[in-house]
Amino acid sequence: MFDMALESAHSNRKLRVWPAGNEISHFDSKRTQSMSKPAAAKLWGGRFSGATDPVMEKFNNSMKFDHIMWKQDLEGSIAYATALGKEGCGILTTVEVSTIVDGLKQVMAEWEAGKFETKPSDEDIHTANERRLTEIIGKLGGKLHTGRSRNDQVATDVRLWLRVECDKDMKLLEDVLTSAIAKGREFIGVLQAGFTHLQPAQVVRFSHWLMSYMIPLVRDMERLKELKARVNVSPLGSGALAGHPFNIDRKFLADQLFFEEVSFNSLDATSDRDMVAEYMMWASLMLVHVSQFAEDVIILNFQKMLVMSDAYCAGSSLMPQKKNPDALELLQITLGSPFLVARLCHQGSIAI
Repeated sequence: MFDMALESAHSNRKLRVWPAGNEISHFDSKRTQSMSKPAAAKLWGGRFSGATDPVMEKFNNSMKFDHIMWKQDLEGSIAYATALGKEGCGILTTVEVSTIVDGLKQVMAEWEAGKFETKPSDEDIHTANERRLTEIIGKLGGKLHTGRSRNDQVATDVRLWLRVECDKDMKLLEDVLTSAIAKGREFIGVLQAGFTHLQPAQVVRFSHWLMSYMIPLVRDMERLKELKARVNVSPLGSGALAGHPFNIDRKFLADQLFFEEVSFNSLDATSDRDMVAEYMMWASLMLVHVSQFAEDVIILNFQKMLVMSDAYCAGSSLMPQKKNPDALELLQITLGSPFLVARLCHQGSIAI
């Protein structure tokens, strides 16, 4: 963002200020020549007749972020096209619905095969998919957007994507718990020192010590389940802010996308990102629990109370006798970073 702002601030663009009432005009011929096509050709083009500045094109493009939601965007569009053809709405005929849905499935197949080609004019995943649909089926593709805004579209995509990530995280946590429980049962008779102030204090079972790190993860799973319920609410059909003008069946849309509920207020539905913030908070706390486990095992490894597998250690290029718990050190240090949490959330499911 700062790179683009600096590019704009330090460009050699010359500005001439016209008398009051007139707009500022550009006199940079090179920039003018590199302008995109008139903005009227864009999905939001409506009232626009001029071209978009290349810096603005770059600044306004979100494909590098939201391309990960390609599948959710297409699933939402298939449900929306179907709803537009339902009795009571009737924007699309049965044949048109079939044509659009088949086209969307073709776009989905291209993404799945890694053959989908983005273009510089694709501002986001929504415009990219709709652009490709129109290339496949012609002008009929434009009817898909009838009554729909990118406001309710992106809100829907985010919830669909986050719901999938919640399920992935739940499965990962279940796998960790299953493995730990099996290990605890295997060594149920093993005793070890329990520590306070990093000093041996009382004797405990190894399984009891191990489960002390799993119980926080159980709480994490409970919180994640509650979070998913708040994620699983459909905003589709809310339009830009004031609802849908063509009597679309929002309950049908929710059912098609396996949402449990329909949002109550269109203004809130299109602006709400609580679930993203809540997921970030959840992920931060869960990773603190993992980091705590990593730190304690590092200490026990140092005290020779635990022996780490060679598979998760590294050595020294100067001191060949060393066996360093690098994997745990990386977990302990990096998982406490909010910047890493944000990066992991963007890339997809938090990997345990």
